[in-house]
This record gives sequence, structure tokens and C-alpha cells, in this order.
Amino acid sequence: MTANPQARLSVITEDELIRLDSEGKFFEVANGELVPMSPVGYEHSELTFHVAKLLDSIVRDRKLGYVHPDNLIYVLARNEAEGLEIARIPDVSFIRRGRFPKDFDRKRPFPGAPNLAVEVISPSETETVTLAKVRDYLRYGSEEVWVLFPDAQEVYQYRSSDPKTIHVYTGDDVIDTTALFPGLMLKTSDLFVLPELE
Repeated sequence: MTANPQARLSVITEDELIRLDSEGKFFEVANGELVPMSPVGYEHSELTFHVAKLLDSIVRDRKLGYVHPDNLIYVLARNEAEGLEIARIPDVSFIRRGRFPKDFDRKRPFPGAPNLAVEVISPSETETVTLAKVRDYLRYGSEEVWVLFPDAQEVYQYRSSDPKTIHVYTGDDVIDTTALFPGLMLKTSDLFVLPELE
């Protein structure tokens, strides 16, 4: 997933990103350039949906905010020409209550970073690309970023409050969710439990 060298020929706007999305062409924006998003396999899609459901249940019950599956665009930064400088699309995200502008248009991307961004690693995704996403989320306001590695069944947790420490969870380790989801008991293995295919 490398940047398109021709994408700098014009300013990338929200409208352009939404238009491409409606055509089935999915891009993020990094350093003002369109970055194509790779198609994903069944496992990735299933894990993303599963994680969103797990988090959504406690978020709805306790009225903590809103959980979103893949495809919601977060505008993290704009450039001097008022085009998009950085826009990311996490696999799963959480936004706390009270963060939406009063005049927010639901048809537009979210103006800012999610409180939690979750990225499920695909075979085609490189470490460089993943770390760039993590840095962008934390730099522009995310409290936490969780990176899920399906093959190893591990979760890497990054926190804005302690950016130099990476918490690694595996097996039945309990993920520390206190800051975002008080009272949620979430084992690492819970995130990777998928139904048998028939």
C-alpha cells in the first residue's frame, strides 16, 4: 500500500474521498497523497465485525458513545490549501459521547480522531504502514490504538498517555480497558473467537 505519486497533482478534498468511496475505490490520505486500501479476505472481515460487536454491546449498555465498523473516514489533518493532509479509516473505532459538533452532518467524515482505533493486520500490510497509522491516530487525538495480529492471536495496545510503552496481550491475558470501557472484562482470546463455517 504505497502512495500514488500522481495524487499530489490536485488538492484532495472530503468530497473527492467520498466520491471515490461511492465508486468502490477505497483510499486513506497520508501526507496529502491518496493511499489505496487493499482488499481483505474473509477472516479479516469477520474479525472486524466480531470486535465491533464485542465493544458495541458494552458501549450501548452504558451509553459511552459509538462504535463503528470499517469505512468511517476520520479527517485528522488538513493542509494549507484546505485539502486533506491525513485521513484514516480504522477497521473498528470508538467515539466518546459529546464529541460531535452541534452542526455535524452525518453524511460527512468525522472531524478528528477516534478515541479508540483498532487495526486488524492483513497479510499484505507492512510494519511501516501499520506504525504510520498508529502514530497518526495518537498524534491527532486518539487515546488508544489496538493492533490485532490474527495469525499470532496477539493484541498490541498503544496509549497516548504512555506513548513509549507497547502493551502486548496474548492467550487469556486480560486487556486493560479501564480508560475507555470501565468494567469491561475482555480477554485477548475473546477477540479471536470465530464461529465454525458450515
